[in-house]
Amino acid sequence: MEKLSPIIEERKKKAETIRSMGVDLFPAGYNYDITASEAIKRFGNMDAEALERESHSFSIAGRIIAIRNFGKASFIHIKDGGERIQAYLRKDKIGDKQFQVFRHMDIGDFIGIKGSFFRTRTGELTLFADDMTLLSKSMRPLPEKWHGLSDIETRYRQRYLDLIVNDHVQKVFVLRSRIIQSIRNFFTREGFLEVETPMMQPIPGGATAKPFRTFHNALGMDFFLRVAPELYLKRLVIGGMERVFELNRNFRNEGISIQHNPEFTMLEFYMAYATYEELMVLTEELFNHVLQEIFGRNIIEYQQETIDFTPPWTRISLFDSLRETACVNDEKVFTDRKAAAEFAESKDITPDEKDSLGKILTKIFDQVVEPKLIKPTFITGYPTEISPLSRRNDKNPYITDRFELFIAGKEIANAFTELNDPDDQRDRLMEQVALRESGDDEAQFMDEDFLTALEYGLPPTAGEGIGIDRVIMLFTDSTSIRDVIFFPHMRKK
Repeated sequence: MEKLSPIIEERKKKAETIRSMGVDLFPAGYNYDITASEAIKRFGNMDAEALERESHSFSIAGRIIAIRNFGKASFIHIKDGGERIQAYLRKDKIGDKQFQVFRHMDIGDFIGIKGSFFRTRTGELTLFADDMTLLSKSMRPLPEKWHGLSDIETRYRQRYLDLIVNDHVQKVFVLRSRIIQSIRNFFTREGFLEVETPMMQPIPGGATAKPFRTFHNALGMDFFLRVAPELYLKRLVIGGMERVFELNRNFRNEGISIQHNPEFTMLEFYMAYATYEELMVLTEELFNHVLQEIFGRNIIEYQQETIDFTPPWTRISLFDSLRETACVNDEKVFTDRKAAAEFAESKDITPDEKDSLGKILTKIFDQVVEPKLIKPTFITGYPTEISPLSRRNDKNPYITDRFELFIAGKEIANAFTELNDPDDQRDRLMEQVALRESGDDEAQFMDEDFLTALEYGLPPTAGEGIGIDRVIMLFTDSTSIRDVIFFPHMRKK
């Protein structure tokens, strides 16, 4: 702060000088009729002679990001949105007072300029100012190297600076918005209804995750920020809304990493009378729809890897993936907890003494197999004991009708044929309660209201959750989830 103080003080002096000239430092509104991107699109290919024949005057507004002074004239670059354009101000053109005001302006100030377009000797499209208006005075300087703010802490803590100075960051978030809109378009086209379910829930459910707790004064009761909308969306299917989806914010009180943020966006959807196999096909269609609509292709480059999304994608069971990639040759590993624990330790994985056989197998998978799943791969056949809301497989009750989707070494989606037997669901939740009572704070709660709803009848249904932030990471070639969330959570300085 000490280093900035003299600069800020100087800017305040300039602001007072401008104010003493009778100029409002923060006027209300400005009528502009063209943006930088529109100007480039309209005039970018015109030569100097063609521009001279254009008799129209245009006004543009934006932030000053560069100034070059030449005595009684100046060139500046203005940025509006994600584009930038040059403007030329000359004292004899805009008048002495306006030019004096301009000379007390700084990089970072907002300016409105009216004039006509021409090309400089170097061929750059430029707006020749007839009139200039100060729109907002910036009291703090942009980062010294405004053209390349690279400090990660500053970028994430002060995202507004990151957006100002790093053009590619704005493009990432514009793409994020377009991708989410494309997802909405897909589900609307497929006959799904977009819905909203509570973010504050009296009982958190739908995922094995530690929740955040809060308190509602008027009701005098505890609430939890939702870890997933699953149990409420199933209630809607029970009520007759057979195809629903929600683009939702979830909250999980877990660690922070390049793949995890406590608050994140997820797509969750439910389809009555469908199975998890049908959701595999629907998921392939969804990804290819978005890729074609946004990029016009179904192949992306992610961290020097070429990933082809052309269906069908690889389908392999959890156990087979452990056999093939983790080199599990002893079948006892799949049936005996001690053998599984010994194998895990041989891979430098230390199971918790409370971990079940299924939990140990998934830990081996997470550490050894998952990082190697680069192309889109559906992993199926998860153990029932770690899938408390999934329907048991008819042929093998030890596993469930479930898949997880992995791309570029990341879990992207989780889906299953829903468990709609209320007695089986009660037994599974009782097992979760026992785990919670033994110290597992990620185990699920008993939800009697959900069980009551289930007793009214849930049709055969399949549901899926897709991590939107991770999808955006893939499609924008971003290595950290913080790069695709406007305001990621950070530790206090």
